[in-house]
Amino acid sequence: MPYRKTPLVTDQVYHIFNRGVAKLPIFTDRRDYNRFLETIYYYQFQGPKPQLSQLKRFKDFNFEKNKKILEILCYCLMPNHYHLLLRQLAENGISEFVNRLSNSYTKYFNTRHNRVGPLLQGQFKAVRIESDEQLVHVSRYIHLNPVVAFLIKDLKDYPWSSIRSFIGNAENPLVSTAEVLSYFPTKNDYKQFVIDQINYAKDLDKIKHQLID
Repeated sequence: MPYRKTPLVTDQVYHIFNRGVAKLPIFTDRRDYNRFLETIYYYQFQGPKPQLSQLKRFKDFNFEKNKKILEILCYCLMPNHYHLLLRQLAENGISEFVNRLSNSYTKYFNTRHNRVGPLLQGQFKAVRIESDEQLVHVSRYIHLNPVVAFLIKDLKDYPWSSIRSFIGNAENPLVSTAEVLSYFPTKNDYKQFVIDQINYAKDLDKIKHQLID
């Protein structure tokens, strides 16, 4: 495992992300997305629990008495990459979590799709959140990914992110929305905060690709 120059500090929040090797897809269908979400939920808890392969549905994941090593503040899964906003609750919690998540999901994906070798591109990336303003802006950036990539037109139509818990009444055992939403009077205010950035984010992404090309 490569040495990480920037340590991951307990009680701090980090934007964690990684993508498929050579930008290849890491999710091909609903089953893959669901498996990744189940794996996220499973590895945030310490202590004894059934093997992941023995758990068939989220309602079988009854780990409330187990200690969490991190808190998931928001997330988004894209066809060839993922974004997680995490608060570390235990020493080495994020590194332990992401390494187990990556290994478990890669094993599942390779077995299911009859492939070998690494699935994700090297060591995961981690950016420390250093202010309240950065926290809410990064959450918006994460939630905007499917719209900017033209996968959907309406935020609420994307099932593989935490956005529905932030702007609607969808229950989601994966995510703790309270910290981000505490900066907004209502969920509708957060929704407007995200929507207001859509056109700018699309234009910025377009410019970025033009420069790369």
